[in-house]
Amino acid sequence: MAYEMDAAKIDAALKFDAEWEAGLRKQWQELMTAVVWESLEADQIGHLPRLRKRCLELGERTRSLVAPRDWIPHPRERLKSALAAALALRETLAAMDGALVGLRNSSEAARLGANYRSFQGRIVDQLRALETRWAEMLDAQIED
Repeated sequence: MAYEMDAAKIDAALKFDAEWEAGLRKQWQELMTAVVWESLEADQIGHLPRLRKRCLELGERTRSLVAPRDWIPHPRERLKSALAAALALRETLAAMDGALVGLRNSSEAARLGANYRSFQGRIVDQLRALETRWAEMLDAQIED
């Protein structure tokens, strides 16, 4: 029989570093500003609006990851929600990678790419550790 998960431990595992979160917000705002205001060019018609949409989605998925989950009554469901948000964010990062490929070479595109890789690195490094921790907490409940 599975034990009741410790809500305090779950809440602690779902708490994000405020500095890390603020850095993500700042970097995403810079990315969004660049995709809307920079003089980017693409070979395909409609590519730039799709890039903007992907960037907006990236912000939404990032926000979803760091959003408080204390409104979810069961601790196990809080973990599952966080893991689902992490997966959705990974998918959006992959879509954003693809959207950047279609840009014509320019200094603006190179700057955007570098800024995106920095943002992506900040997320992916932290996400691996978080996903592992959350999955281990869920696995521990199954094993007991």
